[in-house]
Amino acid sequence: MTDRICVAQIGAAHGIRGEVRLRSFTQDPAAITAYGPLESEDGTRRFEIKALRPAKDIFVARLKGVDDRNAAELLTNLKLYISRDRLPPVVEPDTYYHADLIGLAAVTEQGATLGRVSAVHNFGAGDVIEIARDGGGEPLMVPFTDTAVPNIDIDAGRIVVTPLDVTE
Repeated sequence: MTDRICVAQIGAAHGIRGEVRLRSFTQDPAAITAYGPLESEDGTRRFEIKALRPAKDIFVARLKGVDDRNAAELLTNLKLYISRDRLPPVVEPDTYYHADLIGLAAVTEQGATLGRVSAVHNFGAGDVIEIARDGGGEPLMVPFTDTAVPNIDIDAGRIVVTPLDVTE
């Protein structure tokens, strides 16, 4: 498990007054403001959300110290993090932070190794787990459903995957 969690990503600049498009990765997307200052991945920059308003499929955010379009453009695609201890503990069964899944071994129901979880994506129709295959090659993309991923064991460091087709 990592001690820092990615909770948002800045998109393109919005308008001329320094606002940015913001994708929130929190369970309640609007709760992004409740976590206090957000940090860049390397921890060298801190950002405070001064204002947040919903827009189509995203939020538009005004960040403290970002006052014009040029400053906003420099932040495009910047991922924002908080320390894990600022997040509530997971108490619901079958609920996970994406960061806890990254790095887990992915195996079939028969125990054959497929690779390691390298990312969790959401392209709009639900989460998809990306598995980097041992030995390289194209990653395996698996829907994060009970059918395709019937077992997750964080303590054992693995997930069981029932992919549609693992042959090449």
